[in-house]
Amino acid sequence: MSKFIDYLQTKTFRKNLIIATGSILLFLIVIFYSLGFYTHHGEGMPVPKLKGLSIEKAVELLEGKGLRYQINDSIYLIDQAPGLVVEQDPDPNTNVKSNRTIYLIITRDAPNIKFPDIQGRTFLEVRSILNNYQLKVGDTTYKSDVAKDVILEAMFGGNIISKGQSIPKGSSINLVLGDGLGASEVDIPNLLGLDLSEARMALLGSSLTLGTVSFEGIQDSINAKVIKQFPAISDTLSKVSIGTPIDVVLGGGN
Repeated sequence: MSKFIDYLQTKTFRKNLIIATGSILLFLIVIFYSLGFYTHHGEGMPVPKLKGLSIEKAVELLEGKGLRYQINDSIYLIDQAPGLVVEQDPDPNTNVKSNRTIYLIITRDAPNIKFPDIQGRTFLEVRSILNNYQLKVGDTTYKSDVAKDVILEAMFGGNIISKGQSIPKGSSINLVLGDGLGASEVDIPNLLGLDLSEARMALLGSSLTLGTVSFEGIQDSINAKVIKQFPAISDTLSKVSIGTPIDVVLGGGN
């Protein structure tokens, strides 16, 4: 033991210790700089901001910077067109090396749903139902009908849509509602060519009354036919209120 202690105090030991220590430090320095050179330590580029871009534009931007991409997932977002980048990893401005893969999440087409039953329901009910199905209320128009503010028809893409039909989620639905005037207005019947008895029955069936009866150039009123009526059916007038009197002119009974 005393010999070992004596050796530790020798000049040879101190020299060997210094050489060993220096070798270890030199080895660590070489390893450190070699790793830095191999991994391109300190080199890189900031990741561009891709959120909101179309996938085509994002890919073009990434490839132009020598970066790769991978679509990790796709989600549906209402009011967002399909194919837009909504998330990215790494985040924008993160420093990465060339050929790094950037992971993306993009929007996809709206899934189809079954159209709900809204026929005969009020506008307020239908608005709530459509909202629950993630559908939107489009244009609303009114049509003569007894029921007021009740849905008569639902339109999508210019066509009537009914319960159970497939439709993309988020679509706008145009609605046709009753104006509540159907009970007070009726179509004007065409009385031309009818005799007086037939004209009276036609008016009765339409909940209208016979007004003034006049004759024009006839001698035999029995065979006379209606040649004029007031009001008459026209492009601007096709309905009148219930009970409206219709005047007629009879002729052609010679």
